[in-house]
Amino acid sequence: MMTLRPVRAHVAACRLLFIVAIVLALPACKEQSGKALRFGLSNMPVSLDPRFATDAASSRINRLLYQRLVDFDAHYQPVPSLASWEPLSATHYRFHIKRPSYFSDGRELTAVDVKASYDFVLDPRNASPLRISLANIQRIQTPDKETIDFYLARADALFPGRLGLGILPQALIAQQHPFNRHPVGSGPFEFIAWPQEGRLRLRRRRDGQLITFFAMHDPTVRVLKLLRGEIDMLENDIPPELISYLRQQHDIQVMSTPGSNFAYLGFNMKDPVVGELVVRRAIAHALNRRAIIKYVMGGAGRLAVSLLPPDHWASDPALQPSTYDPDAARALLSEAGYGRANPVHISYKTSSDPFRLRLATIIQQQLADVGIDVELKSYDWSTFYGDIKAGRFQMFSLMWVGIKLPDIYRYVFHSTSVPPAGANRGRFDSPEVDRLIDEAEAGTTLAEQARRYRKLQAILQRQLPYVPLWYEDHVFVARRNISAYHIAKDGNYDGLVNVESISEK
Repeated sequence: MMTLRPVRAHVAACRLLFIVAIVLALPACKEQSGKALRFGLSNMPVSLDPRFATDAASSRINRLLYQRLVDFDAHYQPVPSLASWEPLSATHYRFHIKRPSYFSDGRELTAVDVKASYDFVLDPRNASPLRISLANIQRIQTPDKETIDFYLARADALFPGRLGLGILPQALIAQQHPFNRHPVGSGPFEFIAWPQEGRLRLRRRRDGQLITFFAMHDPTVRVLKLLRGEIDMLENDIPPELISYLRQQHDIQVMSTPGSNFAYLGFNMKDPVVGELVVRRAIAHALNRRAIIKYVMGGAGRLAVSLLPPDHWASDPALQPSTYDPDAARALLSEAGYGRANPVHISYKTSSDPFRLRLATIIQQQLADVGIDVELKSYDWSTFYGDIKAGRFQMFSLMWVGIKLPDIYRYVFHSTSVPPAGANRGRFDSPEVDRLIDEAEAGTTLAEQARRYRKLQAILQRQLPYVPLWYEDHVFVARRNISAYHIAKDGNYDGLVNVESISEK
């Protein structure tokens, strides 16, 4: 087994020496405004159009720009946001807009805008990746400007929780407005400018507070700019040794909380190697995830067994994570006919983020210890994510963020959810899983659905279309003058709604 503790210590020392060496030489951010609060990102959003956004950065920033009919509480139960609701029958839900709301261009948000936003997603010609989770909607009517009626093809006890789409203005939808680069929403922030690829400016509508997002792929660069006062705050994507270093700085504050974001290894199920269950089982046994969490992640994570976090109402508390057993991994590979004369070769794609690349390198070495030869390929985020969506991979590592409803299983694992219809990027095809997903969604109560989803999770654990890794903690780092920021369970940026800057002493 590889030794992780010395590796971590060596990397930490190198990082800190690097900080000392270049902190004075690093070019300053062009924006030095005393009015704008500056937030460092690892990646810019791909799209500011909520009808098409699927990456984490886009989803988090779109939450600031657009309102949704429904949101979720701390227990992953749907709660009213823009609208309250009442079930008029098992297949008829009526939503009432609770209060007057206005888009950033001054138009009032009405039921017509809600209908237009959902009608666009439901139209298959528009190829929205969100359509699969809303396909049960048969038609939408608007009796008046505050009321929206959703008629379903079949009963769905989870239906209110599916309505998390950001609402766009109907008039601009009709004009084919380019929301992806020029968003117009009714959320707590409004779009100001996206003057260059690495800089995005928003304004908080209640008080005019400006927020500038800067994208810097290298976490060391983000930390250096924070130390120099060129940015004010960061959230996540920071290596543990840099977090430890930041905790020692008197002018920096560090907060953390357990998270629900699910990290995993994904596979191309049509591939002749990783498409074999025995190979995926060997991979699961070869990974010493506890050691990675302890020594590489600084303890900032929990072992994962399924997409749903352990405190979710539909998660299965009886499921146990795969055991670390390299001997079992070698035996499985031998049983499948692999060995020195016929080694397993796997291409493993990941992003070029230094911490993600380091995790991938450790996984590569752990797999090598059981006889799996891994070729590691790292790419910038947009190239990497594009390859994953297009199915151009053999094995990859990624993370699901913001999971609230168990309908994620249809979106990710149902055979009808191959992109662009969903996110079954590995082309997983199991009639048994399809049937269990259909049966779970047909449950008329949450308790009944929970029982069926737990059975589904057990089947997926045996078939391993994903190898679960961990749920990562969320870490927020800021200068001492930043206050009133709250870290969300799913790592969203809603804390910016109330964040303040006070005079530094």
